[in-house]
Amino acid sequence: MNAHPVVVITGASSGIGLALAEEYAGRNARLVLAARSVEKLEEIAVRLREKAAAVLVVKTDVSVETDCQAMIEKTVESFGGIDILINNAGISMRAAFVDIDLEVIRKVMDINFWGTVYCTKYAISHLLKSKGSVVGVSSIAGFKGLPGRTGYSASKFAMHGFLDVIRVEMLKKGVHVMVACPGFTQSNIRNTALTKDGSVQGESPREEEKMMTAEQVAGIIARGVDKRKRTLVMTTQGKMTVLVGKFFPKLLDKLTYNHIAKEPGAPFL
Repeated sequence: MNAHPVVVITGASSGIGLALAEEYAGRNARLVLAARSVEKLEEIAVRLREKAAAVLVVKTDVSVETDCQAMIEKTVESFGGIDILINNAGISMRAAFVDIDLEVIRKVMDINFWGTVYCTKYAISHLLKSKGSVVGVSSIAGFKGLPGRTGYSASKFAMHGFLDVIRVEMLKKGVHVMVACPGFTQSNIRNTALTKDGSVQGESPREEEKMMTAEQVAGIIARGVDKRKRTLVMTTQGKMTVLVGKFFPKLLDKLTYNHIAKEPGAPFL
């Protein structure tokens, strides 16, 4: 790979996206930071330019196709190509399906699924030239439907299916495709999760201090890209979920229900 790889990170203004930006800055990469909050990105860029080979900030709402297209075009104009695209931008939701406004599910799908599709679509021709990597930052919710998170699980299942097809299509063309599933991670995704009417949840229902840090997740993802891994399931709980789901799906239904039901104010009870 290029000594100064061009790494595009969506959702780069906080959480795992920010940690990935810091990880790749430490590797002297040329960074493209994409998110809706350009003010936050500019603050981050000032700090990262001390370590990174170069940093480009692009205001991007991944749910808008033209934003994604423009972001990729600006990347190529500035750096001549793309080596790694990390589809990290995402939003969660927490509400029982019976209560939810369908617009909430649409919004989650637009960001989590369509954002990945748009960015990958406009980057793929450049990744073919570099024989680079496409990464989807997903979740165990993409392997097992989580109660109270219909839109979120659906978006991650859709991301998995989409990237699985891209992987097969690219099998003999040299493009690497990886799905990374961190499990519960210390980030603001639960604080910004949407409730049944689309308002922001505000407080996390889980014990954040007991989770993996965003920095740990970023390091694992970067090493996974180095090794051109296919799938990363990062926690023991996540690995067990995938394994039990293969052989004992009915049991996993009960275990998942009981585990998520322990959350304060679980919306599906």
